[in-house]
Amino acid sequence: MIAYLAGDRGPDAAILDTALEDQQVCLPSVVLTELLSDPKLPRRAAAMFKQFPLLGVSNGYWERAGQLRARILALRRKARLADALIAQSCLDHGLALIARDDDFRRFAEVAGLRVLP
Repeated sequence: MIAYLAGDRGPDAAILDTALEDQQVCLPSVVLTELLSDPKLPRRAAAMFKQFPLLGVSNGYWERAGQLRARILALRRKARLADALIAQSCLDHGLALIARDDDFRRFAEVAGLRVLP
């Protein structure tokens, strides 16, 4: 999202363009937290992020996220806590994740997370 606002282009930006136009963007709560944590974030961007719907947390979410992260760590692969929370949120809601971060590929391999592009 930050790269997109900075004008970076690529397949992910094109997908995000379409999702924004179709009003199909929603965020896991932890993503909103990450975005708003940037001390240099322009107010206009912060206001936009706050307008996106947030994905709810269902019963057992925290346990599933912990188990998902454990599965990846057991393979001796990197699995940041925030990434596990984001991945589990998308999995719980059956949603694809638009991400440039290759770390999410591990969640795709282990749990079937759909990562675009």
